[in-house]
Amino acid sequence: MVRITEELVRKKSEHNELLISTLEELSLHQEDIERIEHLHNWCRDLKILLLQSNLISKIENLYKLKRLEYLNLALNNIERIENLQQLESLNKLDLTLNFIGELTSIESLKDNYNLRILILTGNPCCDYAHYREYVIATLPQLDSLDCQEVTLTHKLQTKPHLREYRAAVVQKQALYAIQRDEQKIRFQQQKQELEAKMSTIEDECERIKVFWDSKSENCPEIRNEMAKYQKMCRQKVDDSEEKKPPKKEPNLFAPCGRPYNINKPQLPFALKDEAHAYILELEVYKYLDTSHIKVDVEVNYIRAVVKGKIFQIALNDEVRPSDAIVQRSQITGQLVITAPKLNENEILLSIKSEGNDMKNTSIMGSKQSHTILTGTVDIKSICNNEDDLPDLI
Repeated sequence: MVRITEELVRKKSEHNELLISTLEELSLHQEDIERIEHLHNWCRDLKILLLQSNLISKIENLYKLKRLEYLNLALNNIERIENLQQLESLNKLDLTLNFIGELTSIESLKDNYNLRILILTGNPCCDYAHYREYVIATLPQLDSLDCQEVTLTHKLQTKPHLREYRAAVVQKQALYAIQRDEQKIRFQQQKQELEAKMSTIEDECERIKVFWDSKSENCPEIRNEMAKYQKMCRQKVDDSEEKKPPKKEPNLFAPCGRPYNINKPQLPFALKDEAHAYILELEVYKYLDTSHIKVDVEVNYIRAVVKGKIFQIALNDEVRPSDAIVQRSQITGQLVITAPKLNENEILLSIKSEGNDMKNTSIMGSKQSHTILTGTVDIKSICNNEDDLPDLI
């Protein structure tokens, strides 16, 4: 049996900084809870309470929730409506797909004058003759029943016939009560037969398969049995996962301490060895959120963890991790990591400087030659003797 514990409520109140005394909304759906308890003392300020998809068989322990406006008890094992009279702020009540056969129990909602929306879809009582008319006449404050609007005309038409509608409903629910008693007896017989059949099977998986393959009626008891076997299956899966050997962590370093080159995410990359720094261009997935990327720059390697997969590349020269720069393109998603070298490569710098000097020299030479060739040429300055001048052609 799953109980409503303080630990569970605090876990579900993370949006309220784990404070349960001031909690206004609480969702405890799909927890296999079998009983409503403690909430009326712990969370008196609740306005929304979601308890759908559990195993609750009785509505109880809610009378102190004076501010509760919306109560969802869909997909539970409830068979009658009760103990909601003191919820004076209740505006919406959802009881979809329960086992409510005692339709006259809705009369307990007469004093809930703020109730505007009631949902009983999927309950046995919905098949009764004059079901809708009886509910509308009994609860004139409703604006919607089973997600269909209740107009003033409907209320005026049904009110005079409330007595005959109630008589028809009482007769139907008496027949349903007899059928329900017979159903409980059949369930017990089928359960005993099924347990006897399963006791002859040694394999646990095969026994569970026999249960799921067996035919059954739709009733609260079957729903409880199904929840029990589902829990067994989940426990078995959890146990098998615990028995699995832990994942082997990849070796990131050689025994001597040298970092390995690793590319687990298989990403395209380019490493540029510049004179002053290493520049790593990593082609990260374009639409991957940056929160899934972690970058670590160390003295002799660069590591990037992408969605838990490690990319690591070793560097020939030591770098300055504190001065490293990590950038990502907003268009392509490319990750660029710039790691300044600890000692800049003097050879590359000298080659670069020589190249710059040669370039500057060529530029200066071109400038000088350009200055000599400009202007008018004085032939006399070239040939001092006028007799040596060549004839004009």
